[in-house]
Amino acid sequence: MTRFEFNTLVVQHTESLRGYALHFTRDDEDANDLVQDTMLKAVTYHGKFREGTNLKGWLYTIMKNTFINHYRRFVKTNSFVSQSEEISSAHLAYSATKNAGENKFVMEDIKGAMAELSDEYYIPFTMYFEGYKYHEISEHLQIPIGTVKTRIHVARRTMKKALGAYKYERS
Repeated sequence: MTRFEFNTLVVQHTESLRGYALHFTRDDEDANDLVQDTMLKAVTYHGKFREGTNLKGWLYTIMKNTFINHYRRFVKTNSFVSQSEEISSAHLAYSATKNAGENKFVMEDIKGAMAELSDEYYIPFTMYFEGYKYHEISEHLQIPIGTVKTRIHVARRTMKKALGAYKYERS
């Protein structure tokens, strides 16, 4: 099967994938993102699909695993683990007085710093941040894995420098 034929078959399953994605996310926009991620992975890894097997089942498995990985990443980044039995008064005062509106400005600064990155650094950095492994980024961008690692390192260093004002904020 040619790549074009495979891509055509994958696109034919878009609506059933969307219904399945809504089952997971319960949100239209998140479902669309999940379908897009699933289709991107399917097209990227079309060589791993064995002709004669159930394409719809293969796509559903990709979607389920993508959703689980995104969920785990979300829980991991949003969890707060305290090693002590009680939260210190300093942390309580910080959380009680922290202005949630301030986060909007922080995010604007982060987006601004990311916008300053050239595409050669921005794309691998965002793919890594979204959970792709080095070898997946390397295959997708068709560049050596060492180049991927270097570009992510340079992007991190550039972002760290651009966001230096926040260095001591949470100490």
